[in-house]
Amino acid sequence: MNILIIEDEKRVADIVAKYLENEKYRVFTCYSGEEGLKVFLDEKIDVVLLDLMLPGMQGEEICKKMREISNVYIFMISAKGTLDNKVGGFNLGADEYLVKPISPREIVARVNALKTRKERENNEELCIFDKGNLKIYPETRMVISYGKDIVLTPNEFDILYHLAKSPGRVFSREQLIDAVMGIDFDGFDRTIDVHIKNIRKKIELDTKSPKFIKTVTGIGYKFDRSLT
Repeated sequence: MNILIIEDEKRVADIVAKYLENEKYRVFTCYSGEEGLKVFLDEKIDVVLLDLMLPGMQGEEICKKMREISNVYIFMISAKGTLDNKVGGFNLGADEYLVKPISPREIVARVNALKTRKERENNEELCIFDKGNLKIYPETRMVISYGKDIVLTPNEFDILYHLAKSPGRVFSREQLIDAVMGIDFDGFDRTIDVHIKNIRKKIELDTKSPKFIKTVTGIGYKFDRSLT
């Protein structure tokens, strides 16, 4: 996997890069938002480690621009750790929101877990629902809803696919976090609500009466069994 680090603290960026390179990842290190965005456009990047507080172009703007053209996996990293900050990050399209200070070893562990999950998904089969109105392609991580190609973030895809693999089964928010983001995810369970809301906007015809992902009040979510 190719990993792009956008971090203005050179020492921090270089240490994280060294840890990742020791795991045999190809790493691009940039110290400004403008430089990072240029590398992102020029290279095939699989994972972005994006600091928010950057000179010039801020991390939020970079995340927004990346999401307009790509479903690359984005780790948003910031010293801002309030609930509102995290929700804002996820709404922009971040897949994970990590609060500084964070250990390089933890970053490596999260990237390794992501790689393992992707490799496992590549062995799964196509899922078709509602007479072909929704198609999920795990190997290419593509989704087609009502004939339209849908761009999901990596976490959005993983949540949708995890629910769709077990139609009718109810998953709590904690179970979805463990399955999709890993048991060591340092976030909050309402993160799932943000992702579900975004998924529904993209795949449903009517978000007020969602057809595919159902809310189970007081517990979590399930994929409608009747659509299989």
